[in-house]
Amino acid sequence: MKRLLSAAVLAASFAAPMAHAAETVVWWDFLGGGDGVRMKKLIEDFNAENKGNIEIQATTLDWGVPFYTKVQTSAAVGEGPDVMTYHASRIPLAVSQNTLTEITADDMATMGLTADSFAKETWDAVNVDGKQYAVPFDTHPIVLYYNKDLLEKSGLIGADGLPAGLDGLDNFNAALKKLKDDGNEWSIVQVTADGNFAFRTIYSLLCQQGGSIGNDGDWLPGDNPDKLAKAVGVISDWVKDGYNPSYTDYPSTVALFTSGKSPFMINGVWEVPTMVDLKEQGKLFNWGAIELPVLFDKPCTYADSHSFAIPNNEGKPQTPEKHAAVLSVIKYMSEHSLFWATAGHIPANKAVTETAEYKAMQPQATYAKLTANQVFDPKSVHAGVASPLFDAAGNAFTAAMNGETDPVTAVGEMKAALDALQ
Repeated sequence: MKRLLSAAVLAASFAAPMAHAAETVVWWDFLGGGDGVRMKKLIEDFNAENKGNIEIQATTLDWGVPFYTKVQTSAAVGEGPDVMTYHASRIPLAVSQNTLTEITADDMATMGLTADSFAKETWDAVNVDGKQYAVPFDTHPIVLYYNKDLLEKSGLIGADGLPAGLDGLDNFNAALKKLKDDGNEWSIVQVTADGNFAFRTIYSLLCQQGGSIGNDGDWLPGDNPDKLAKAVGVISDWVKDGYNPSYTDYPSTVALFTSGKSPFMINGVWEVPTMVDLKEQGKLFNWGAIELPVLFDKPCTYADSHSFAIPNNEGKPQTPEKHAAVLSVIKYMSEHSLFWATAGHIPANKAVTETAEYKAMQPQATYAKLTANQVFDPKSVHAGVASPLFDAAGNAFTAAMNGETDPVTAVGEMKAALDALQ
């Protein structure tokens, strides 16, 4: 009887339609904090909407060099993920290591995206030697956070409700002096204990003068050393004049601003969720964030881009089915990046930033215009976040910002470190 029952069950299993197995997409990212929370939600939503067809299996790894090293070594032996987050600034190095798979025109057509879907500099950042290696997800620049209540007391808020009278270095310094004279403990705060982080501001001010970093074998060509020294000098003067505290680390910078001890803070857009949460808890003043003021000749702000890339898994190319699933994942994330904007980032897909929903999102919509005035890292294997370029800047500029050495000497030290790179 048992044999007959087993046979009947077996026969029925063959007769019934076979269940369709979902295509699994192995995903790696480096996103923590508010970014990580939001990305997990996007992944959960994707999996729910694509149940039975595609399933993202996500893993979050350590940010920075550990992530990129693991990607490189894993892809080299065919053990990398199917898709991953990647900083656009790190793509030149990855291409030189044969770590990434090219994103083709057919891939972009499948996702309904083109070069015109993105800001010019954002698009250029994911292309190397005429080939595309990632799909931009956002732009994440630095911005100027402000305490509207304190600025109003000092007459620095315009009729439009935004900070006024800040363009031009003399005007900006006059505003800092007014804020200091009006009793604020500090006029502006930014990280001064780490020249690596402060390099974002310094690089912005270099670009505002029409300057550039240069590239491998030709770092700081022409009069760029003078322009870079002038950029470093802006911050060292703020410290010397008592406007910006010396040797201040990242957490202290945020704490000084959120506690109302400084009306201004220069920091990344990724601190927007911190401000939103504190405001909702009734623990923060009226605040906002704007594009960096034009202190020199033209608007320009440092930025990078979280993008999606496909590793070149040696000996294990993606099947057509897997590749189609990966493109579906990237397309979904791009189309749903309005939610990602709540982390402060500017969605790379212009179709999202042009929606009424995004234009009503503050302060994101106010500073989004800076994507027309952004500067990315130079295309170098030595550039990008957590790179030798940032390390060289950090080692040279920390002392200069805090008055331990002069900006010209610091620039010379940075150039020497870059020139020594192989």
